[in-house]
Amino acid sequence: LQLVETGGGLVQPGGSLRLSCKASGITLDYYTVGWFRQAPGKEREVVSCITGGDALTYYETPVRGRFTISRDKANNSWFLQMDSLKTEDTGVYYCAAGPLTYCSGPDGYDYWGQGTQVTVSS
Repeated sequence: LQLVETGGGLVQPGGSLRLSCKASGITLDYYTVGWFRQAPGKEREVVSCITGGDALTYYETPVRGRFTISRDKANNSWFLQMDSLKTEDTGVYYCAAGPLTYCSGPDGYDYWGQGTQVTVSS
């Protein structure tokens, strides 16, 4: 199984980015997928997740109302639309998948992508 994130980059405050996470090697229809980020010198933290079977979504408070998680089951892909970006959103963003029925912290996920850098700066 391989997860590959794309879509990171440099954006000004207030801008938008759309991250993609593509899975290959296994169909993840019933896997919960989470987006995490890690800022320099800080621990990896959950940003958002979407459960496998019923597509329930969860957002951490700092991103609620600005980020939107979605999935394309047919293409084994997940997305994180990030709007109204702030400097504090800067970090490496990872997607992760696990055979869960709920959203979990990092330890609950079995598969991780390599990460994509998001930098929000003027």
